[in-house]
Amino acid sequence: MDPRPPTSGRRAPRSRAQRQQETREALILAALDAFTRDGYHAASLEGIANEAGFSKGAVYSNFEGKAELFLAVMDHNLEMLRGEGWDPLAAAEGDAETPVPDAATDDAARMVRGFSLATLEFIATAARDDTLIDALRQRVQVMIDAYGRVAADGRPTGEVLPVDDVAQLMAAFDQGVSVLTLSGIASMDGALMRTGLRRLMDPAGAVGEPAPRRDGHTSSRPDVQAVRRLMRDLPGS
Repeated sequence: MDPRPPTSGRRAPRSRAQRQQETREALILAALDAFTRDGYHAASLEGIANEAGFSKGAVYSNFEGKAELFLAVMDHNLEMLRGEGWDPLAAAEGDAETPVPDAATDDAARMVRGFSLATLEFIATAARDDTLIDALRQRVQVMIDAYGRVAADGRPTGEVLPVDDVAQLMAAFDQGVSVLTLSGIASMDGALMRTGLRRLMDPAGAVGEPAPRRDGHTSSRPDVQAVRRLMRDLPGS
């Protein structure tokens, strides 16, 4: 007979590394909310710590400062681009070209807009800092690599432009669309954005496609739909 007491229902104590990782993740999620709501410059480390349920010292135990915390939030957001399942050419879930926005999609659209504005603030800061610009360049490369996978999979016969060049053009188109949308100069929905990406990948093949059915909703853009799926998959959602 086993002399040890039964362990059913008992949880092993968390290690120091596990507790630190949980603290780090909580701070990143609180920072995502703060940067999205307040912007990069206006968000405070003390406010982020309080929102996560910790003291300001917890922030400095895990990050050197606001810039490193923002980079960690960028890494968190970029996770959706690292998997093979990311497809900016796919239509929104549940509809071929004209999805009907719901509350969750509207929340995702607001999150994309808020964090995009905060990212523009961060870029302006990082551009004047040699250390930060290198760190930012690494994150941008993640996006280019993701588009590189898409460009390689859809590469047409006879294409002479290297995949990396096509990927950079697609990433530039993506970011340009974001800036135009944020500035209010233009509003591009998911259907038109997918058409633009396909024309960059395969100009000859895409030019014969019918004009996209536009719904005027920026909430149908691929980045909004990706954030919506990420929100849906978070624990407790």
